[in-house]
Amino acid sequence: MQADNAMRRIKVEKVTVNMGVGANPEEMKAGLKIAEKITGRKPVQTLCRVRQPKWDIRPGLPIGIKVTLRKQPAIEFLKMALAAKGNRLDKGNFDNNGNFGFGIKEYIDMPSIRYDPGMGVRGFDVLVTLQRNGFRVKRRKKLNRKVGRKHVITKEEAMLFAGDQLGVVFE
Repeated sequence: MQADNAMRRIKVEKVTVNMGVGANPEEMKAGLKIAEKITGRKPVQTLCRVRQPKWDIRPGLPIGIKVTLRKQPAIEFLKMALAAKGNRLDKGNFDNNGNFGFGIKEYIDMPSIRYDPGMGVRGFDVLVTLQRNGFRVKRRKKLNRKVGRKHVITKEEAMLFAGDQLGVVFE
């Protein structure tokens, strides 16, 4: 009965691809090219928020890259990224709110991506946000509310979704 209810179905809200590149402008250019090549979307630079004198970074300095994918491009990219991991994830990759993430050590591990000597070799993180219909109540502008305890996605439900829908095997 619960699986037939459209409000209980879990879906991928978004996939975020993050890459930390540091303060070096040359590394930033290479990272931007890599992120655009693997996702097919234009990446955004992320800025530092705190001062770290040992690493020579300060607030406002671009130190990372991110790309957010939604709907069908997100699912297609997620399947490619999971294929790069051999469709295997650890149970520790899932949080208690039903989201999960994993890292890819080198972008050339992705299927159909070729090595480019001008870009070097760099890894990235893939973060997946899951949701059910009705989660908009916590983000809407007027009358926003908390999502009910029974409607929140648990770690076990997220793992079941990843195994059934995405073909993930757990270690």
